[in-house]
Amino acid sequence: MRHASHGKASSEVLRNVKTYGARHCAAHSAAHRVSRKAHGSHSSRAFAQSHSSAVQLIPALASGTSLNLSQIELAVTTRLNQMSPVTRRSFREAARRKTRKSQMMAGTALAALFGTAATAMVVLGPNEQTLVAHASQTSSSQTIAGSAKGTSQEDVSRSESRAALNKEAVSTNGGAGSWSMSDDTVDVSQLSRSKAQNSTVANLMDADASAVPAGFNADHATGDSGNAYEFSQCTWWAYTRRHQLGLPVGSHFGNAYQWAASARALGYWVDNTPRHVGDIIVFGQGQEDSSSAYGHVAIVEKINADGSIVTSESGEVMAGKTYSRTLTNVNNFQYIHY
Repeated sequence: MRHASHGKASSEVLRNVKTYGARHCAAHSAAHRVSRKAHGSHSSRAFAQSHSSAVQLIPALASGTSLNLSQIELAVTTRLNQMSPVTRRSFREAARRKTRKSQMMAGTALAALFGTAATAMVVLGPNEQTLVAHASQTSSSQTIAGSAKGTSQEDVSRSESRAALNKEAVSTNGGAGSWSMSDDTVDVSQLSRSKAQNSTVANLMDADASAVPAGFNADHATGDSGNAYEFSQCTWWAYTRRHQLGLPVGSHFGNAYQWAASARALGYWVDNTPRHVGDIIVFGQGQEDSSSAYGHVAIVEKINADGSIVTSESGEVMAGKTYSRTLTNVNNFQYIHY
């Protein structure tokens, strides 16, 4: 009976071993498939450890130790569960390493690009950089022009196919209209060059461009605060007529013979040549039968072809009326222009 019991126990052990072997083979196959999907050294080592632990159960079975199948399945399942976290962690770490490597390579390439640009800016001066840019554009233009050669007329650029314009009539829109270039030029002498605030003075200055004194200020002080001269005096008429012609004049130039000096002091242009209608003629004391005490003033109304002038004048005895005369010795007097 003892021998039979022993044989029975041995038979049970063998059946357990066979059963374990079948289950172990199935577990081994499953673990192997997991390890092939893991693609990591950690997964391989974890599978080896589970395989070793499972193999260590065989001596226990052989020695007659009572082990049931649930214990065997628990051991194998525990080792398999230990493999999964390692495998997922290895996946995450591998992904992080790949991301860091890509970022490092991109940063290195960007730094190299900026370094090259900075080196070129330091080595080349501003003028040389401009020359390099122009050379690049010229090269591109030459390439385009070269590629156009040998092609049809439709493929040639406008700059190559367009004929130069000439002074002949050019037809547009199939003859619907035409235009032609002319030799007409602009007379710059007709353009106002003066910046005087008084438009009348500006026009006169344009006409006198070659004679205006250097540094003359057309916007000098006029000294005008209204007609302060006694009615019907020669000074009263000179002030009134100048305003009628749009020309400046002072209100306190003094006695008639003093007008030239007073005007010159304010910046007026004064000389001995009659130039325009409206110039003030200043007679010295007693000159041309003028007052020996006060002198006389008159207005130029016309400059004749022979150089003589026609005046307009007034005086105390005229009661506000005027008279005129023609003077030929024109350079004997002073003239206030503007």
